[in-house]
Amino acid sequence: MIELRELTKRYGRTTAVDRLTLTVRPGHVTGFLGPNGAGKSTTLRLILGLHRPTGGTVTVAGRPFAERPRGLRHVGALLDAGDVHPGRSARAHLAALARSNAIGRTRVDEVLHEVGLATVAGRRVGGFSLGMKQRLGIAAALLGDPPALLFDEPFNGLDPEGVRWVRGLFRRLAGEGRTVLVSSHLMSEMAQTADHLVVIGRGELVADESLPAFAARSARPQVVVRTPDPARLTAATRAAGGRVTADGDALTVTGLTAAELGDLAGARGIPVHELATRSASLEEAFMDLTADRVDYLAGEQR
Repeated sequence: MIELRELTKRYGRTTAVDRLTLTVRPGHVTGFLGPNGAGKSTTLRLILGLHRPTGGTVTVAGRPFAERPRGLRHVGALLDAGDVHPGRSARAHLAALARSNAIGRTRVDEVLHEVGLATVAGRRVGGFSLGMKQRLGIAAALLGDPPALLFDEPFNGLDPEGVRWVRGLFRRLAGEGRTVLVSSHLMSEMAQTADHLVVIGRGELVADESLPAFAARSARPQVVVRTPDPARLTAATRAAGGRVTADGDALTVTGLTAAELGDLAGARGIPVHELATRSASLEEAFMDLTADRVDYLAGEQR
């Protein structure tokens, strides 16, 4: 387990992480979410001992990560795919990491094959695309066969096949009983990859719960209705206090339940061909929950 207890990090007058307490458990893909500037990357660096906390503690399997001399055997991490010497080959980069962590040389070829880079292992990293560098970063995280893994924006630069592969990899790692923590801004990928979510805002814990429980937080349940008379139903819905978005004969309604909308249409003799409640998306729940914790807001929000 990765355990944070009252973890705090300040830079002068700025508090990046504020008394953060949570436990990241094995056997799950835990999504780590938050608006820009929320403190996600700082938290990952605190877990890895790259920053010293101002207060509180963080441990991996009961010990601070910095106390482990062969760290890749305990925690694998991808923080910045571009943080690799461009003049080294992929194999040389991994071989140096393996040697410094007393990992056998055969493991280098194993992870290169696993991430799909075996055929370009001798090429210099400076000529790699972003997606290839992401794969190399994942290979480095897997190198020590660690029980805990941290990934910061691992989907960036990957093509659809790569995204699908990474999604399956994370699920497999969690299925093997490992602790997998994934930070990403891609809500669609978190919805398909994570089964537990941790959300922070301005350095503070906002939510720590299962994916379905988090999605159910959205204050905007929606009803999808199809009718051959969308104009009349739209007018009636708005008069009753509902909000309507139209797409041909399909209307998406918020502010009224499916039962209320059905009764409204029936009372006015408006035919309805389809009426269904749509579950809130992860993105909608995230936006609702973090609306007052966004530091960098572009344009006017309606």
